[in-house]
Amino acid sequence: MQNQNDLTDLFKTALSNAGFDSNVDIGLERPKDESNGDFASTVAMRMAKSEHKAPRQIAEAIVDNFPENNIVESIDIAGPGFINIKLSQGTLTDVVERIRSQKYDYGCGVIDCDDNINLEYISANPTGPMHVGHGRWAALGDSIARIMKHAGYNVYQEFYVNDHGVQMQLFANSIYVRYRQIKGEDVEMPDDGYGGDYVKDIAQKIYDENKNADIDFIRDYGYKYMMDVIKHTLAQFGNEFDMFFSESSLYDDNLIEAALDEFKSKDLIYERDGATWFKSTEFGDDKDRVVIKENGEMTYFLSDCAYHKNKLDRGFNHLIDIWGADHHGYIPRMKAMIQAWDKLPDSLEVLLGQLVNLFRDGEKVRMSKRSGDMITFQELIDEVGVDATRYLMLSRSSDQQIDFDIELAKKQDSSNPVYYVQYAHARICSILRKAYLDLKGFSGSQGADEARVECMPIEEIAETLICNPELKYLEHENELELCRLMDSFPEVLKMAALQRAPHKLVKYSQDLAHAFHLFYTNCHVMAESKKIRKARLALCDAVRITLDLTLGLLGVSAPTRM
Repeated sequence: MQNQNDLTDLFKTALSNAGFDSNVDIGLERPKDESNGDFASTVAMRMAKSEHKAPRQIAEAIVDNFPENNIVESIDIAGPGFINIKLSQGTLTDVVERIRSQKYDYGCGVIDCDDNINLEYISANPTGPMHVGHGRWAALGDSIARIMKHAGYNVYQEFYVNDHGVQMQLFANSIYVRYRQIKGEDVEMPDDGYGGDYVKDIAQKIYDENKNADIDFIRDYGYKYMMDVIKHTLAQFGNEFDMFFSESSLYDDNLIEAALDEFKSKDLIYERDGATWFKSTEFGDDKDRVVIKENGEMTYFLSDCAYHKNKLDRGFNHLIDIWGADHHGYIPRMKAMIQAWDKLPDSLEVLLGQLVNLFRDGEKVRMSKRSGDMITFQELIDEVGVDATRYLMLSRSSDQQIDFDIELAKKQDSSNPVYYVQYAHARICSILRKAYLDLKGFSGSQGADEARVECMPIEEIAETLICNPELKYLEHENELELCRLMDSFPEVLKMAALQRAPHKLVKYSQDLAHAFHLFYTNCHVMAESKKIRKARLALCDAVRITLDLTLGLLGVSAPTRM
């Protein structure tokens, strides 16, 4: 955002020189049509009403009073008062050394925010292996955390373990049935039981260890076993949670009763028809909500109230939950609950995500944890890999469904979007290695030298190879387009962080990779001129760093060879 900030300062000076108030939003944007320049400002049109002048008249005054500088090559007025700016060649190419200097800190801290954020996602019942839908939340939550941290937020990642209630008992009962069947007993699986083969596997493991297990032992064993499976899958996928919070702990530590008592102290609880109700309508909900049923059973809503109060009590002042879209109706009561804890409703931010449609050979794959008729998340990443799974899971906005094509994800060609981007990174690394061999005078016949260079860190090769490049030799339109794209990275990062939208970085990585492939086709990197060659190698290195950084924020690797 360096160029954008510099331009903003120049505009403010021009406004002051022209006798206008400089404390206005300059409104710099990148035009969709590149022929309109590198940036455009609508400040003249926004000032027209307060200044009682035509926008074009204001624009002319701004342009006439624009200070001399070496940042802008040209500044023009278009239409009713758009101000279009074309940056100088030197300004565009400066980004190459900025990136090579800052490396993986590039774009870091574009947002100044002191909020202590709790990001909770996945939060699956430990009653079976994670399904593909959980995989989308794993990719989405982790990438949002990475992006927000890089942008400047404090983010704490949390997995809420739903280990209390009916589903856990049904899971334990299902294992117990299989356990008894292994022992030779004639018992049937109940209709509401979990019928997947993994239940048989757990029962067999228990039987091998304990021939006389009771239901309590089986429940504890099944829970611990499934949590180990879930944590293993998440670790393989690259997720690192700060905490796995147990729902049962809310009951064990009397946090449910404490939350209910506080509601009562605020006169937000009443009895009706044998049930206990929370006055959520006082905070904008369409109806009050039951917290204790007629039979004395506490509702999920009450445990959610206690859990979110616990988050606030731990010092988090902004809570982000990622839910499936089918939980949309749950939001108003949760916002009401947050206000009952004397917080603004926006202190709770709920991201709703659509599910994943998984296809194999053109047929939609069913996903049912109960029947076991599904491809698990673990099986998916085992088959197509972590990188392809993550990248495709993040390729669209979370409020859009994803049709995940297994066969496309496995392809090793440019039709696979993650391969296309990773290949751009690997191609740059290959260019740098070959340039290094050429610099050292190694011939292709010296296999030992090539093998040694192959083992060298690519960063070391780049530092040795490229010193004090003269970037004025970057003049080709494909070279300047790469510079424009890299210069826009902090802006894209900022929007991705503010909007919790990793798909913006997916799109950015594709655009940058495409621009690099065009550059590679049209500009001979190993040019005869050593100065041009060094400038282009520096450009390649900056693209390498930016691609690596972008993929890293998505949790995707940047291979150095493919």
